[in-house]
Amino acid sequence: MRRMLSGVSVTALLYLTTPIANAASLRVAPTNLDLAAPESAAMLNLTNDSDRPINVQVRVFRWSQKDGAEQLEPTTDVVVSPPATQMGANAEYVVRVVRTSNAPVHKEESYRVIVDELPDASRAQAGTVTLIMRHSVPVFFRNPDAKASDVSWGLSQHGGSLFLTGKNNGDKRFRLSNATLRHGKTNVGGRGGLVGYVLGGATMQWRIGKAKSLSGGRVTLQGQSDLGPFDANIAISKH
Repeated sequence: MRRMLSGVSVTALLYLTTPIANAASLRVAPTNLDLAAPESAAMLNLTNDSDRPINVQVRVFRWSQKDGAEQLEPTTDVVVSPPATQMGANAEYVVRVVRTSNAPVHKEESYRVIVDELPDASRAQAGTVTLIMRHSVPVFFRNPDAKASDVSWGLSQHGGSLFLTGKNNGDKRFRLSNATLRHGKTNVGGRGGLVGYVLGGATMQWRIGKAKSLSGGRVTLQGQSDLGPFDANIAISKH
């Protein structure tokens, strides 16, 4: 799986392509797991809000970032139990997430647990759409001595778009949300909600708005991080 959901996302997958929708029913909590070594196990709580049974599949992938893009790869270093189950109507269920690798955590390891509500073909009806929920939960195992995130930012123009680049020189991830770009007093771009993560030692890039005629100088980035509000001055580069 090379392409993934960004941030902590929930994606509705169309099971039938017809105009009336039946609401999906699966909820997952918490929305992320953060474990400091020697901790190696945590729980995800699944809730079926519907009045019928649902089938659920749970998988775990190693999460990395390369050349500004997300990557998910199969792993045996972390497992989930159970990997599949049928949840009864209005039922709750607990899934264990366990790091099984004997290797020490040197900095911070990043994974994604993907929880899918599977489509029930027996319930398909003409004229309806079944929305199947996918939850992507970030999971971090970190050394308590890992170096804090240290992100340097860049802004570039490509075609008709502005792109924000973050390079993390620290060991721990940086979570960016509610980002706004200002050139002087002018708002030149931004994205509400979760923009994404820059993992430790990685570089990420996001489209942040339409290209504007920026005359050089610097732009101010304001946003929210894991540790609260922040701002940064960014040099403008043109391509």
